[in-house]
Amino acid sequence: MLNMAPDTAGERAATHGWQSALLLPVPAAEPAVGPHRARLDAAARDGVPAHLTVLYPFLPPDQVDDAVLAALGRLFAGFPAFAFTLDRVAWFGEQVVWLAPRDPAPFRAIVAEAWAAYPQCPPYEGQHTEVVPHLTVGHQGTPADRRAAADAVAPLLPIEAVATEVILMAGPDPAGPDTPPGSWRTLKAFPLGG
Repeated sequence: MLNMAPDTAGERAATHGWQSALLLPVPAAEPAVGPHRARLDAAARDGVPAHLTVLYPFLPPDQVDDAVLAALGRLFAGFPAFAFTLDRVAWFGEQVVWLAPRDPAPFRAIVAEAWAAYPQCPPYEGQHTEVVPHLTVGHQGTPADRRAAADAVAPLLPIEAVATEVILMAGPDPAGPDTPPGSWRTLKAFPLGG
């Protein structure tokens, strides 16, 4: 079993209800989006790096054992590392500003394979009929805050990056009222194949 929870009963109780996520981190985007995510994206406050989501929510952390970790390692090793470009600012309605990859196909392929391997973990709990690969810049603050972030990031595009790994992160429900900042952490990194 993955040892992510502390050993005392009180500390284990504090991790009850934690979630996990499979994410493709994009460190190359941090200089452009980091300051805006810090203000406008709760995930950034919780310690989650700039990323494109593979599966969220994933399995509850107490269900992630050595067999799951080995299966994830094999799954992601089956995808080659790939270069990609984030080249435009886009919106989900007026609520979420995000960056779009020029070619979403490699991301869709990784999401589809991960979902096929873990059908009990549909992306975003199955709330959307289409999964759109995206890197969230912000969903909090005022509409003017989000528009200002979009205007600030647009001149910094395109962002050239390389997908080299998928990470498994876990932490308390970000909607929880008492979630301390920086409470999500990386449990394991799975390199993409060469």
